Amino acid sequence: MRTPDEAFVGIPDYPFEARWHDWDGHRIHFVDEGSGPPVVLFHGEPTWSFLYRKVIPVLVDRGYRAIAPDYVGFGKSDKPTDPDWYTYDNHVATMASLLDHLDVTNATAVVQDWGGPIGLRLATEMSHRFDRLTIMNTGVSTGRSKVSEGFMAWRTFVENTPDLPIGFIMGRSAVTEWPAEVFAAYEAPFPDASYKVGAHRFPLIVPIAEDHTGANEMQAVADALTTWDKPTQVLFSTEDPIFNTRVGERFVERIPGATALELIENAGHFLQEDQGEVVAGRIADFLDRTT
Repeated sequence: MRTPDEAFVGIPDYPFEARWHDWDGHRIHFVDEGSGPPVVLFHGEPTWSFLYRKVIPVLVDRGYRAIAPDYVGFGKSDKPTDPDWYTYDNHVATMASLLDHLDVTNATAVVQDWGGPIGLRLATEMSHRFDRLTIMNTGVSTGRSKVSEGFMAWRTFVENTPDLPIGFIMGRSAVTEWPAEVFAAYEAPFPDASYKVGAHRFPLIVPIAEDHTGANEMQAVADALTTWDKPTQVLFSTEDPIFNTRVGERFVERIPGATALELIENAGHFLQEDQGEVVAGRIADFLDRTT
């Protein structure tokens, strides 16, 4: 299933050329702007590359190449209707294929929400392609420790809501005031419930027990990060009920390449939306310091 192009007409502040990559019969959309050292921007649930629209121009202006893909099931990418398609391994495989297609090297992975399990696995398994990490409001759920009450409430809500209200979900996360057209942009990829299978599946495939699918793979990522000594920025917002600042502190404690937790004030779970320009500047400053 493919969202009609007309659904994206009038999307605000998103002037980027659409680029495409085919993987296993699925069309993957991505943004690729600028030149210089590549920065791969991994989004989360239930967003798409639109989330990084405030970050991309800043990176380009500062001399970097910004690559922002939409996962299968999200944004302008194809949306399989089979729930079983949506697995951790499949999401990682599609993004690995794109990285191979673009042949990126000396890259930075910028990750948030589900971008963490996906992007951090790619960075650690394809370390020849990545030199740096920026980790924002995410976690790696190995099923070996208790998940937050905030996440469990979110998961329960999804289990009981077949047709996810995307705008409502985004609004619950907002700390600053978002214009109506921004909510519309997040709803645009999903004209009706049949397009939302991927968004519905994401919270349900997070391993919350050691024997759940994906738990061992995420444990391998967590283990690999304990030996990651390349430059790592940990950048967390202060008003996220799912991934609070203590989660960020644990990343700093466990990753040798991380030096300090940076905080973004007046921002919730989607800090790229609440404080996009501030986030962009912090990332660019980190890249400048470590290039």
